Amino acid sequence: MKTTTTAAAALAAFALLLLTGCSSDSDDDDGTPEPGPTGAPTPAPAPGERWQPKPGTAWQWQLSGKLDTSFDVPVYDVDGFNTSQEQVAALKRAGRRTICYVSTGAWEDFRPDSGDFPGDMLGKGNGWKGERWLDVRRLADLERLMGKRFDMCRDKGFDAVEPDNMDAYRNESGFPVTADDQLKFNRMIAKLAHDRGLAVGLKNDLDQIPQLVGDYDFAVNEQCAQYHECDELTPFVRADKAVFHVEYELSTDRFCARSKELKLSSLEKKLELGPWRKSC
Repeated sequence: MKTTTTAAAALAAFALLLLTGCSSDSDDDDGTPEPGPTGAPTPAPAPGERWQPKPGTAWQWQLSGKLDTSFDVPVYDVDGFNTSQEQVAALKRAGRRTICYVSTGAWEDFRPDSGDFPGDMLGKGNGWKGERWLDVRRLADLERLMGKRFDMCRDKGFDAVEPDNMDAYRNESGFPVTADDQLKFNRMIAKLAHDRGLAVGLKNDLDQIPQLVGDYDFAVNEQCAQYHECDELTPFVRADKAVFHVEYELSTDRFCARSKELKLSSLEKKLELGPWRKSC
């Protein structure tokens, strides 16, 4: 999430805790994954065959509440830990592409693997309840830890990953992280996803888009219209890559015209990131 909006952050982080146990609303699906040739779930695509979303692709982003699968959009971005393999399979049978939300740059005390992170890797709070910045200079440790999380996304059948908290160098993380440190970390995250056949989106981190647009398959942005930053996302559009964008405090009549000009995939969402959405 965008780390500059502390009040919004606290509410949205609390909402993440409510997602446990969410289930598909579909009356036609029994939630069983589609079997592969051997009876096992169909494996993820090989590297080089990953999904590449195009500019203007419609989407839904939901990180809290019971998963609502009723929106007729081609992409769902949902929490990687709290969305089951069965729910992912049901979305895919309905023709949806799926993005696995995972925090990669911050530790969350409510995740099942929170105890795997060394204490000296945890920095200052990032403005979200239960979260602290990670020392992104610790590439070897984070490659192992995030590799396991991306394995989870792949094994559940997701098409892509949305790695969050990718701009520690611009925040008070508690560590002397430089722009170069951040680039190394962000490129490692992209490689971890691609090695597993997953597409990957660059979350916020606008200043490093020129260096990273070639490493990432799409972008995810919060509040670029509110902060007059949307033009900075155009390198992705010029590269024929989607920009999935959301605003919390502006109504659609204040940003949709410009979003359409820029070919962004824009939504108005409430702070808790539940099912409610209003698209351009």
